[in-house]
Amino acid sequence: MNPHDIQDDSRRQMLKGAGVFAAGAATLPGWVLPALAQGETLVPFTDVPEAFQVREKRPGATHYQDTRQITSHITSNDDFYVVQHYGQPEVDNDSYRLRVTGMVDRELDLSLAELMRRDAVDLQAGFECGGNSSGLFNGLIGNANWRGCALSQLLNEAGVRDGAKEVVFFGADVGMEEIREREVEKAFARSMSIADAMRPANLLAWEMNGEPLPVYHGKPLRLLVPGWYGVANVKWLTQIHVQDTRYMGRFMGRDYVTLKRVMVGGEERWVENSVTAIQLKSAIVRVTERGGEYNVLGFVLNDGTPLQGVEVSVDGGPWQPAQLSGENTRYSWKLFNFNWENPAPGEHAIVSRATDVNGNVQPTADEFPEKVSRWENYAQFQRTLTI
Repeated sequence: MNPHDIQDDSRRQMLKGAGVFAAGAATLPGWVLPALAQGETLVPFTDVPEAFQVREKRPGATHYQDTRQITSHITSNDDFYVVQHYGQPEVDNDSYRLRVTGMVDRELDLSLAELMRRDAVDLQAGFECGGNSSGLFNGLIGNANWRGCALSQLLNEAGVRDGAKEVVFFGADVGMEEIREREVEKAFARSMSIADAMRPANLLAWEMNGEPLPVYHGKPLRLLVPGWYGVANVKWLTQIHVQDTRYMGRFMGRDYVTLKRVMVGGEERWVENSVTAIQLKSAIVRVTERGGEYNVLGFVLNDGTPLQGVEVSVDGGPWQPAQLSGENTRYSWKLFNFNWENPAPGEHAIVSRATDVNGNVQPTADEFPEKVSRWENYAQFQRTLTI
């Protein structure tokens, strides 16, 4: 199911994050915790339909969170977004096996218990669906604490052979595809280069927010690729295959492919790329009022490159610095807030932009590449409201 086939969702349970440290951009003083304080009220956005709401999760359905209701740095397992392409398989923990095959010196066949005996790694990571967008109010998103073992450790144990080029990750979720007028059974799969697969941050995760991985999120094991869009984080992982050719399955070569017009060596061309690393993006998700004082809350996502800062502009005015949370980590979402002083009564438009330490600036809608696919929506997202 594609992310635009939205199933609404309603539960609002949040889990407080703890034991995290500031990373990337420097934290400015005066950070306000995102939870609503007593007497603090939401200011409605006029760009959000009144009927916008979410319902309970359902197997095989797409689930997103109401970003206006973010109340914690950590997204609960219930609220973290879900996209399922071939339904929701039920995998038994006791009979589960993970196979490592292909161009390796030693093929592996491991139980969940054998995987969990390896050195455990804890990592906080947030990501969004490659199709997240302003039309969904950026609700296909989440940030969680994960535990698992390093993917590179397993690949080194298997011994990747010279000449290998790609690693393919297959899930237990299987569906029928019509290809050239023929029905074929296909497992969900994604691939990456050997170099990308060997990144130290990549995990085989069996735990989410201190609990065994929930079935919606890939029980009993999923791939976690910090800094990449959600589609790369293969759920219900059953096989890791090393090969010397490019993998061209649906979710690498036909779907989750961005088609955009760019300059290539001085020539304007339409080019395609598989959705991989998260593009630098920020979005404002909430404005609150308390005693005549207004506060703006938002998030930043990117590939893990440290931030230089986040800024907010009101009604096309000058860019003003926002404040970053001290709970932000390299691969988490980066929550920020902005104290909006003395807004005049009436209609207003507010927008944020993020800049990383390499000088990359989140583009405006006019600067955004022309594209005809719904993937990688990272242009500045203007919100409107009435004071």
